[in-house]
Amino acid sequence: MAQTKKKQTVKKAKASARVRAGKSDAGSESGSLREHVIYLLRGGGAHVDVDKVIADLPAELRGSKASGLSFTPWRLLEHMRIAQWDILEFSRNPKHVSPAFPVGYWPQTDEPPDGKAWDRSVAAFRADLRAMEQLVENSKTDLHAEIPHGDGQTVLREALLVADHNAYHLGQLVMLRRLLGAWPE
Repeated sequence: MAQTKKKQTVKKAKASARVRAGKSDAGSESGSLREHVIYLLRGGGAHVDVDKVIADLPAELRGSKASGLSFTPWRLLEHMRIAQWDILEFSRNPKHVSPAFPVGYWPQTDEPPDGKAWDRSVAAFRADLRAMEQLVENSKTDLHAEIPHGDGQTVLREALLVADHNAYHLGQLVMLRRLLGAWPE
């Protein structure tokens, strides 16, 4: 009996070491964790999907404020894009320099500077989101290892930060659209 328990303990320790080393298979704890993080990044669970939130938002409302709120759809979208880009680049590029905080994380204007700025921002946001998903999906990425050029951050922490930050501001954008009368009920 004691021998069986010891074997189970050794087996669990070896499996944990494989997970920490990023060598586990898709059916393992690491594979399941990757799936859950991707699910959150894509707006799963209690989160809302970015494409649903920005769909059919009239161009004339992209720079509009609702009474009592200090932000516009454009400011929220651009802030999410900039912050997500910064987190992604920090996660994968040791030479990345983050924007000055907080001013560098927000656009300078309440409305898009030109007719194509919204679409460019949406495309860049989607591309960076997909890149973060790919970083998490890549079995060579050790989700638990400290990022060498960081201060204790891990790719797992950064991916969860992206999911959390996006969810927060997408919720604000839904609220703003409702107040502006531009949210489908």
